[in-house]
Amino acid sequence: MFRAAIASLLMGLPVGALAQQDAPGWAKFSIEGVTLIYDTETTIEGDEAEITYEDIDRLRALLREDDGIKVLELNSTGGGVFASEEMARIVIDFGLDTVVSGACVSSCVNVFLAGKSRRMMLGSKIGFHRRSWSPAAVKDYYESQRESYGWGTPYDFASWVYEDTQAETYKHLAYMLSRGVDPAFAIRTKSVPNDDEWYPSRLELLQAGVLTD
Repeated sequence: MFRAAIASLLMGLPVGALAQQDAPGWAKFSIEGVTLIYDTETTIEGDEAEITYEDIDRLRALLREDDGIKVLELNSTGGGVFASEEMARIVIDFGLDTVVSGACVSSCVNVFLAGKSRRMMLGSKIGFHRRSWSPAAVKDYYESQRESYGWGTPYDFASWVYEDTQAETYKHLAYMLSRGVDPAFAIRTKSVPNDDEWYPSRLELLQAGVLTD
């Protein structure tokens, strides 16, 4: 399929994607040869300057449009956890390799681990920490979902959060192990406070199976 500037590429997208091509979030994506670059750090500002739900459809549309893409290059300090998980599923489905150029931190690592082969450019870094949920977001979720879940009191909600957190932690650890990450390393990532980051050395990442090349 043809390769052209990203603006020309977007002209071939489905109607739903085409309608969004002028949205700021599209600037996070660019194509160079067989590489699709996803950069949330240097190309955009504001609410879109992180991994967002809108990026799921953008990623899918670009990969469907150009079947010559073989590599996803990442530079992101993270964003939406569930958005990153769905993007990771797409990367696995398309059989892409992944590479870090700059930084890949927090939920970006979910997308990176989806790569068939995984490498990190010299001078780059990969960072881990626990997930977080802000008090404001917790409040909004409780108030918007209490009726559908049948939470009669905040204590009912707290009980649900306790169970859901354990299920999420298990799911994330299981995903890391399924991508070949050493179990002890995966567990260690859960010890890092969410207001801090752990940046293992290249050797540590290779020995743990995070990097494959």
